[in-house]
Amino acid sequence: MTVTEGSTASMTCRVDHNDNTSLQWSNPAQQTLFFGDKKALRDSRINLVRASWQELTISISEVSLHDEGEYTCSLFTMPVKTAKAYLTVHRVPDEPQILGLTKPVMEGDDVTLTCVTSGSKPAADIRWFKNGQEVTGAKEVNLSGKTYTVRSSLQMKVNQDDDGISYTCQVDHVSLASNPQLATEVLEVQYAPRVEIKYSLPFPQEGQFLKLECVSKGNPLPDPVLWTKDGGELPDQDRMIVEGRELTFISLNKTDNGTYRCEASNHLGTDHDEYKLFVYDPNALGPHNTDHALIGGVVAVVAFVTLCLIIVLGRYFARHKGTYLTNEAKGADDAPDADTAIINAEGNHASEEKKEYFI
Repeated sequence: MTVTEGSTASMTCRVDHNDNTSLQWSNPAQQTLFFGDKKALRDSRINLVRASWQELTISISEVSLHDEGEYTCSLFTMPVKTAKAYLTVHRVPDEPQILGLTKPVMEGDDVTLTCVTSGSKPAADIRWFKNGQEVTGAKEVNLSGKTYTVRSSLQMKVNQDDDGISYTCQVDHVSLASNPQLATEVLEVQYAPRVEIKYSLPFPQEGQFLKLECVSKGNPLPDPVLWTKDGGELPDQDRMIVEGRELTFISLNKTDNGTYRCEASNHLGTDHDEYKLFVYDPNALGPHNTDHALIGGVVAVVAFVTLCLIIVLGRYFARHKGTYLTNEAKGADDAPDADTAIINAEGNHASEEKKEYFI
């Protein structure tokens, strides 16, 4: 039978025909545990459950790995009859630990995560999950006495995309049934800022509202950001408002034209992005210009179609001209005079030439 360490094992020995002879249970060391209903070994964990001429049942509580082995039931007839039972003891693995992670790590560092679980019997199995998706690690199993130590390692070069990713080590074992042991670590990756300016209008016009947003990523988070215009400070005016990472123009005019720069820093570095603002005249982007653009497009299409038509007609006339010359030449060669040559060239349907024979 198979039990888990710490539980209770019950062993029963039965005999169909017995002439009042006692049954006996012995442990793997051949020490008598019970002879009939008489306890022979002083071990408080071993108790009598049932004793009769046909049955002897005992129990062992708080089973340990030392209790594993072959147990013998004997019936002392002549000759002695025996039956054997093998007790297998499983041991629950120790809680897993993830080693090798220091917080935080820097972008570009080589990191090795090692999950270790010890004391299992039989050997436990280790699986890795990255944000819930299983990944493969390198596993190593070592036997120490009667139990196993299992290790599984993941190697990686971290970047900013690994910041905040969780790695879970899952330990599966026959004694755990459907309740695996888990250990989780979350990576904290520090990296220099990445900056991008996002804008609300593709073609800003005079009088319009415009918002520029400085989107900056980094760990530590680069905060605050610095806005400048044309390499200097922003103009001091009511129409331009800076709130956190946003630069807002309440009502645009052409004096706002220029290059706006957003800069963000942390202890790992500095990054920036630029936006060149050009405020358009509302009339320059009105329907009138749209009509001109449409007309220009139509003219271009017509010119292209005309050119294609000229090329096709040129090829057509060139082919027909060649055919006429060939027919004319053919008529001239076959005809005795110019009139016959013209007739032959026009349709090549001349009647068969009459021939005279002198007898």
